[in-house]
Amino acid sequence: MSNDAPAKIGLVTVSDRASRGEYEDRGGPAMKACLAEFLSTPFEALSRIVPDEQPLIEAVLKELTLQGCSLIVTTGGTGPARRDVTVEATEAVCQKMMPGFGELMRQVSLEKVPTAILSRQEAGIHFPEEGPGALIVNLPGSPKAIRECLIAVFPAIPYCVDLIEGPYLETNEDVVVAFRPKKK
Repeated sequence: MSNDAPAKIGLVTVSDRASRGEYEDRGGPAMKACLAEFLSTPFEALSRIVPDEQPLIEAVLKELTLQGCSLIVTTGGTGPARRDVTVEATEAVCQKMMPGFGELMRQVSLEKVPTAILSRQEAGIHFPEEGPGALIVNLPGSPKAIRECLIAVFPAIPYCVDLIEGPYLETNEDVVVAFRPKKK
């Protein structure tokens, strides 16, 4: 990727109804709005809507990584219902799980609503055979919860993307400050 090309970020909405056009996707636009607010780095959003089917979710996560997305955020499919399989799909494609992301997102959500304990947000790193990896972050389905969870973990995301050889992401420091270790 050249230095002036926008970073590619995958946005995946997992919803049976939205994938069939029966329900307006509010999660995808909410994720994109958050990223536009948090990032000062130009980015291109590669948006997908998929049904709650694990093989389809796995395929889209791999596809977005191969298309150059070093960050992929998902919404939907993190609850305890039978068809909530986003977390299982993420775990299936990731070589490294990043449990601190889910722990922090649940902690933040529990401050707002006691049912947050039912949420199974996760994050992990998918490494394709060649090229940079992708940090995959599973967010809840509610637009309000998307922002609350994403802003909580976002300070660590740019450095994580650095470590997996993705593009250098800079934040809008009036909203969220990225943490990177000081160089010696």
